[in-house]
Amino acid sequence: MEDKQIRLLRQLPSVNELLQIERVKQWNRDNGIKETKIAIEESLSQLRQKILSNEINTVTETKVLENIGQYLSKRQTPSLQRVINATGVVLHTNLGRSLLSPTIKDYLNEIMFSYSNLEYDLKKKKRGLRYYHVEKLLQELTGAEDAIVVNNNAAAVMLVLDTFVQNKEVIISRGELVEIGGSFRIPEIVTKGGGTLKEVGTTNKTHLNDYQNAITEQTGAILKVHTSNYRIVGFTEKPSTEELYQLAQSAGIPMINDLGSGLFIDLSKYGLPKEPLIQEAVSTSDIVTFSGDKLLGGPQAGIIAGKKEMIEKIKHNQLLRALRVDKMTLAALEATLQLYLNPEKVLEEIPTLKMITISDENLMENAKKLAEMLNKLPEVKITIEKGTSQVGGGSFPGYLLPTYLVKLCLRSDKRISVTKLEKCLRCGEQPIIARLEHDSILFDVRTLQDGEDELIYQQLKKRIKGE
Repeated sequence: MEDKQIRLLRQLPSVNELLQIERVKQWNRDNGIKETKIAIEESLSQLRQKILSNEINTVTETKVLENIGQYLSKRQTPSLQRVINATGVVLHTNLGRSLLSPTIKDYLNEIMFSYSNLEYDLKKKKRGLRYYHVEKLLQELTGAEDAIVVNNNAAAVMLVLDTFVQNKEVIISRGELVEIGGSFRIPEIVTKGGGTLKEVGTTNKTHLNDYQNAITEQTGAILKVHTSNYRIVGFTEKPSTEELYQLAQSAGIPMINDLGSGLFIDLSKYGLPKEPLIQEAVSTSDIVTFSGDKLLGGPQAGIIAGKKEMIEKIKHNQLLRALRVDKMTLAALEATLQLYLNPEKVLEEIPTLKMITISDENLMENAKKLAEMLNKLPEVKITIEKGTSQVGGGSFPGYLLPTYLVKLCLRSDKRISVTKLEKCLRCGEQPIIARLEHDSILFDVRTLQDGEDELIYQQLKKRIKGE
């Protein structure tokens, strides 16, 4: 160890010495003695490491206190934080997928921080059911006789199978044995739900008689899974939902239709591929399951809609309590569903739908606005380019949305690399997630929200100038 390092280590104050300083005493009062001591010990340990690696040349009380304060602040900052999505992926799973509508913010704030009638019938003055708050809306919007909500769509499928196919066979096409993300697979969900998988057909072709020939006394249900996260093209064939429903009815077994990502609005009118609508699926199935977030634009939830007698059986399944949703989810889902009662405004009020259907003219206008703002920075060169966005979240696989990208390149006199700048933006106090391609940063304006262009400008200004 060098003499200089020994000298600097000796200059570091002890924990007891630091506890006598008035600023530290205030931290004790604000954060508790235990939390402050942890911050002191960790900060001193970090400073020792920096001294030994020759990262610092001087030790002052001010520097030590600053380090402790930064550590305290970091420990008290929640890990989950807001990020700016400039990737162009609308339903970005890693960034939280659907954004809730700003129009329901005040309502959610009131419910979250107050008591509510979650399970209380105000008229009858007795205990009620939490699912009542969304039942009527779901019945009206889907056309189903009844509906219930659990915490996600995988749970919805598992609960349905657990209710109806315990120790029975579930018939499913080999082309629908999908993995839904995070290594969760339909075959495992079927078996966890108590059923036995009975595969029919092939990956690319399954005929109606494949299902028909598979039905026996041991058959519990026909399960149709919408392959929303991939697409098989070419030499393919499969029976329609209507044909499968008729077959199930004639055999006296339930037809379960897992849509995955739920959709109330026909987006093919806006140039996207045709996807099955929830209303259509409900009319040709006994039970339909779909997500509350993703294309529906609400909170994460699994929605089960269908025949009343079947929903009633699900409500009496003991597994339901383990999968039930809390008041925050129900409040967000109810408020989101209410927006669908006005079809003329729903595309503007639900961010997911708004971002997917935004016009080319509006995208260009937003790109020009961001570019004009970033051009105020002399250290960067800004251009606008055509590009593509993705819906994401396992929806519309292979389909790309035309978009405009604001491209940032650093000028020749740069003092920071593009790679380092991207990391600074990503890891800064207001994280910005953008694309890094060919020594440039690309901001896709499709997924930027109101006011975020100003935040991007301020963060860039701060990082480029090294503040």
